[in-house]
Amino acid sequence: MNLEIRPERAEDTAAIEALTIAAFRAAPHADGTEQDVIAGLRAAGALTVSLVAVDGDRIVGHVAVSPVTISDGSSDWYGLGPISVAPERQGQGIGSSLMAAAMEALRGLNAQGCVLLGDPGYYARFGFRPLPSLTLPGADPQYFQALPFTDRVPMGTVVYHAAFGS
Repeated sequence: MNLEIRPERAEDTAAIEALTIAAFRAAPHADGTEQDVIAGLRAAGALTVSLVAVDGDRIVGHVAVSPVTISDGSSDWYGLGPISVAPERQGQGIGSSLMAAAMEALRGLNAQGCVLLGDPGYYARFGFRPLPSLTLPGADPQYFQALPFTDRVPMGTVVYHAAFGS
């Protein structure tokens, strides 16, 4: 595997959409709109970080990161997701590589932290954990996790971009 992680390019859009559909097709937590979320973020100029994992000439993974708002007024916080890996390539470290690159990109933007909704057993390895001070309406608190990049942890309700349809 000769994996390259790089920012998305305009010509990657169709491949990212197809990958996202395939990656979430059988996911029990998916609602089938993940590719629409990415397109909406892109159209709104809210796709702060969009990285692809390329093996040869094929995109095998993608991660999207967009700004979130927090009710206490904390700024420079972001939400990670969707993150997709081609079904036949899952379990090969592609998702981990995308996560590491996304966190590095956010730190390079002087982000204050990142939130996500996902499996605590998986995302804990990257430092994410549930924080009682941050809530996402309608989400099970054990699955809503945060990774502060500073000592200051915000307190409030998190709202994702309107592209998420929430």
